Amino acid sequence: MLVHDIKGGQEMRKQLAVLAVGCLTLGLMAALGSAQGDKASRPSPAAKASCALADGKSIAVDYSSPRAKGRKIYGGLVPYGQVWRAGANDATTFVTSADVMVGGTHVPAGNYTIFTIPNQDKWTLIISKKTGEWGTDYPGASQDLARIDMKAAALPSAVENFTIAFDKTVNGCTLRMDWETTRASVEITKM
Repeated sequence: MLVHDIKGGQEMRKQLAVLAVGCLTLGLMAALGSAQGDKASRPSPAAKASCALADGKSIAVDYSSPRAKGRKIYGGLVPYGQVWRAGANDATTFVTSADVMVGGTHVPAGNYTIFTIPNQDKWTLIISKKTGEWGTDYPGASQDLARIDMKAAALPSAVENFTIAFDKTVNGCTLRMDWETTRASVEITKM
């Protein structure tokens, strides 16, 4: 009977060890999944827009897409005449693998951060040489590569999610930002 109790105790310890390893594995998997899904679960999820240019070159914009949620956006949450990060969370990135003309201004191939200054009748697109900012940390005019006029137009209906997109054109694409009832846009062509 003593031998049977010892074998039973060893078997129980093996089962508990397997159970503990299984629980530890599940906990680690949950933690990793949570860390990876963090950006996707934000109230302003990560989004991306891209435009394919000639010769395999491209432009890509990574941003976070806030929601209107019934709020007054332009002239309210986003004040007119002030620098805005053009999104939420991390600063909005602009990466071009080709030299381009943005609204008639030369922008060399490279990585940039973009900001805007919204106004009722026109917007200003700011292309900053400094990258890696978070949120509203505009590095200042000394880091501007360019400030470019954007057209502002009314949309036929309200847009809930802030959206940056590209519309393909004959010579490049149009960068557009839509939110609430406003569209700001600028033409981009490959040099």
